[in-house]
Amino acid sequence: MGHLLSPPVNPSDPLMWADFEALCDLGGRVAGSAGEAAALSFARERLAAVPGAKVRDDPVDYPGWRCRTAQLTSATTGSAFQCMPLLGTASAAGVVAEVLDLGLGRHEDFERHANRIRGRIVMVRHEYPFTSGHVHRRVKLSLAQQMGAVGFLIAHPERGVGAVSGSSGRNGGAAARMVIDGDDHPARTHMLVADLPGRGPDWVVVSAHIDGHPHGESAMDNATGVAVALGLARLLAPHVSECPRGLRICLFSAEEWGLIGSRIWLEQMDEAARRSMVINLNLDAVGGAYALTALTSGFERLDAWVKATAARADLPIATHLPLMANSDHANFAAHGIPAVRLIAGFDAPDSNLRLVLTAADTRDKVHPDELDQALRIAITLTWEALGAADATLLSLAAAGRS
Repeated sequence: MGHLLSPPVNPSDPLMWADFEALCDLGGRVAGSAGEAAALSFARERLAAVPGAKVRDDPVDYPGWRCRTAQLTSATTGSAFQCMPLLGTASAAGVVAEVLDLGLGRHEDFERHANRIRGRIVMVRHEYPFTSGHVHRRVKLSLAQQMGAVGFLIAHPERGVGAVSGSSGRNGGAAARMVIDGDDHPARTHMLVADLPGRGPDWVVVSAHIDGHPHGESAMDNATGVAVALGLARLLAPHVSECPRGLRICLFSAEEWGLIGSRIWLEQMDEAARRSMVINLNLDAVGGAYALTALTSGFERLDAWVKATAARADLPIATHLPLMANSDHANFAAHGIPAVRLIAGFDAPDSNLRLVLTAADTRDKVHPDELDQALRIAITLTWEALGAADATLLSLAAAGRS
C-alpha cells in the first residue's frame, strides 16, 4: 500500500536545536534528580503541543539508589582523586587495599592476573563504547567480583577528561581508600508516550531516553536523541492519520540504570499490546559526529531493509548487524520486535562520542548539522515503516535474530 501523503522533503525543524539546548540547560538529568523531573516536564509540554498527539505518562517503579558521599584517596599520602561512583554501586565504609592495574581489563587481562586479584582493588580502562570490539564496564566489574576483588575502578584513558560515569548493573602498586556512602530505595519514574494514530491498530515506535548522568550536560547522550524525536513528531504529525499504522513516540527514563526503565515498561504490557508495536527506531547519541550507523540487533532482514530504504533516499548510513545491548532498543529486540538503534560515531574512537559518560559531554560537542542529518535519516526510516505493507514489516520480525 502506498502513502497517500508525502513526508517533508529535506525536513528541518526550527525548534529542534532550541529543544536540544533547553535539555542541556537542565544538566545531567540523572534518574531521580530534579533535572530529570524538569526534563520530563519540558518534554511533556513539547509533546502536548504536537497536533493530534495523545500524550500519557506511564509510571515505572524501579530499584533506585542515591549517593551521599564518594571519596577516593591515596592510602599512603592522603591525596584525593576526582571520582564518580557507578550508579547503583554497593556502599564501602573505607575499603583500603592495594590497587592492581589491569590495563584495558579484558578477559585475558583478568586471567593473566587471576592469582593476584583477590583482596585488591582492580583498576581498568574505560573503552570507547561504540565499536564492535568494545567490552562493557559491567562485564569487567563482574569479572572483578567473581575473582574476589574488594573494589573496582574504571579510568578514562584521556588525560584531563575526569571521572567516568555509568551504571554498575548490580542485581598494582599503590594502595587506595574508597568510601561510598549510598543506599537503595524504591523509586518511580515516568515513560512519556505520545500516540499519533494511523488507520490501523499497529504502531511504529520512535524512542529516545531522556535521563543522563550526574555530571556534564548529557548532551550527546542523549539530549540529541530526544531533540530529534521531538522534531520528528512535529514534522510527521500532519501525515500519520493517512498511514496504515500509527506513530508512537516514547521518551524513556532510567535507561542509564542498565536499561531498566523501558525493560519494566515492556514487561508490564500484555502480549497483544507488545505485538502491536511492529518496529522500534531508537535514537541514542545521534550527535557528536556526522556519520550515522544503524545497529540492527541481529535481525538480518531488518538490516537489509534499512540499507535499501536509505539507498533509495540517497542517504548515507552504515549498519551493524550483531545485537549490541547498549540502549533501549535491546529490550524491544528481546521481545522479538525488530529494533534499530541510530547512533553517531560508531567505530570512530577519535570522535566527540569518546567523551560520553564524562563531564565533557556538553553541548559544544554537537553541531546543528549533525542533528539535521539524524532527523533526515530518522524521518526516512520512520516514514517507510509507517507506510510499508503489513507483509513487509512481518517479514522483518519473521527473519528472527542471527
